[in-house]
Amino acid sequence: MYRSFFKRCIDLFSAIMLLLLFLPILVLVIGALFFANQGNPFFFQQRPGKDGKIFTIAKFKTMNDKKDDAGNLLSDAERLTVVGNFVRKTSLDELPQLFNVIKGDMSLIGPRPLLVQYLPLYNEHQKKRHNVRPGITGWAQVNGRNAISWSQKFEYDVWYTENISLKLDVIILFKTIQKVVKSEGISGEAVATAEPFKGNEL
Repeated sequence: MYRSFFKRCIDLFSAIMLLLLFLPILVLVIGALFFANQGNPFFFQQRPGKDGKIFTIAKFKTMNDKKDDAGNLLSDAERLTVVGNFVRKTSLDELPQLFNVIKGDMSLIGPRPLLVQYLPLYNEHQKKRHNVRPGITGWAQVNGRNAISWSQKFEYDVWYTENISLKLDVIILFKTIQKVVKSEGISGEAVATAEPFKGNEL
């Protein structure tokens, strides 16, 4: 009953309350990123959701669009702005996804929605991560986030889909708060963001 009904009710109510609570912070972040990114505070991208259905995710834009002389985007580390770095470390960049939760594309807690191009790279076991709505935070995020390997992330994701409960979601919520306060696991080792998933080793 929790998985099929109450989880969605809690998501909807909580997302609306959180938006109202964080409204002043949202306004400040939008203003700061507007200047840092030369007028573009938001980042929109297509991501796969439940059952692999594609939706448009909303996040705060933490990197600018600076390019090299050849017209190629600079590395993530070079494009990550000072304001963007702060927004990412405090996980404020995830706040716009509350609108995705209200729409029903996402849940507050679930496997993170990854890139569309990763879909054909998953094995049958890893595809199970799409059996539920993706989340703003999840079991993998509170167990290492970007500091763990892709295989570990997927194991955590699939385990979550098979063990969803109110108790587990509450545990993840409190662990998420702890992670945000400590700014743990934001990036992979020696990189500004997580390394891209390139498929499973044969």
